[in-house]
Amino acid sequence: MSRPALIMICAGGTGGHLFPAQALATVLREKGLRTILVTDERIGALADTFPAEKVISVPSATPSRRSPLAVISAIGKLSRGVLVAQGLIRREKPDVVVGFGGYPTVPPVLAAAMLRVPTVVHEQNGVLGRANKLLARFVTHLATSALTVKGIPGSAVPKVLRTGNPVRDMVIKASQTPYPAITASDKIRLLVFGGSQGAKIMSDVVPQAMKLLSPEHLSRLVVTQQAREEDLARVRQAYAETGAECEVEPFFRDLPQRIADSHLVISRSGASTVSELAVIGRPSILVPLPGALDQDQAANAKTLSDIGAALMLPQRDFTPERVAAELRKRITDPESLTKAAIAAKSAGVPDAAEKLAALVMRLARVVP
Repeated sequence: MSRPALIMICAGGTGGHLFPAQALATVLREKGLRTILVTDERIGALADTFPAEKVISVPSATPSRRSPLAVISAIGKLSRGVLVAQGLIRREKPDVVVGFGGYPTVPPVLAAAMLRVPTVVHEQNGVLGRANKLLARFVTHLATSALTVKGIPGSAVPKVLRTGNPVRDMVIKASQTPYPAITASDKIRLLVFGGSQGAKIMSDVVPQAMKLLSPEHLSRLVVTQQAREEDLARVRQAYAETGAECEVEPFFRDLPQRIADSHLVISRSGASTVSELAVIGRPSILVPLPGALDQDQAANAKTLSDIGAALMLPQRDFTPERVAAELRKRITDPESLTKAAIAAKSAGVPDAAEKLAALVMRLARVVP
């Protein structure tokens, strides 16, 4: 009896890379395939819930353009990582190696390509990341989330297949929640977050925007905000001064369901956030992280703003005055929120994990 196919999944240790990797691993295991994960030390507690037989770390580094010595050091570490990964691949004998971005994916995916093991890299953002750009020339397939992804090398264009961005089971479950109806007397539920641990800019701006609203407008809002531990006291105090109905906590384990229960979301525009907003179908005000070399969050936000599902605000325009003005518009015209929710839902790919799993299984020569 032949062994079940083994898929090596490689991802940088942050949620943006690990969440879609986890969604793929879950589907593969449901279909009877085995999985192992190659990542870095940032995975932390996520290693306990990732559906893999093993979690392995391989040497890697992120090259910095600021220091020639740092570049040389990073190249040396990545080279050592490739040698270690070659030994790992020879030992584990994966049928396919799948990378989800971040420099920890470079050594195992490059080693797999050198050993002629079928490879896939998945790009979650609207701009090809630097690690994936390096790997795109060598892999068997390049899977993408967006219809259009900037920065794909010409030689890699024939390898591109759009699968969408895999989302976790809890997001799929939350997507079954219909958009909450809004009448002239209904409360409008606003959800604010800025990443897994919140963002300081959200704590600085949104509570102050509430102070600029009239009592009538404030009475229509119920606010749920994620804030960093060090910002909790001042954010709660700011809301207390307005009398707004609110809940402020450092972390929400049920964030996908809270997105589903909201009428409007204010957040950053990381790949996972944008994908979840689309699959669940919720309107948003998106504030891309400024200063990013690839401007990936701006590209992500544009995919929703272009179809009327989101308002993209550069951080320089994300002021209390502007946020208050945007909230007034939506409170007085709730139908615009409903239309934006429908537009967001139209962009979602709820079966992205299944589509990516089908591609991996074809490469592993497994019959679905």
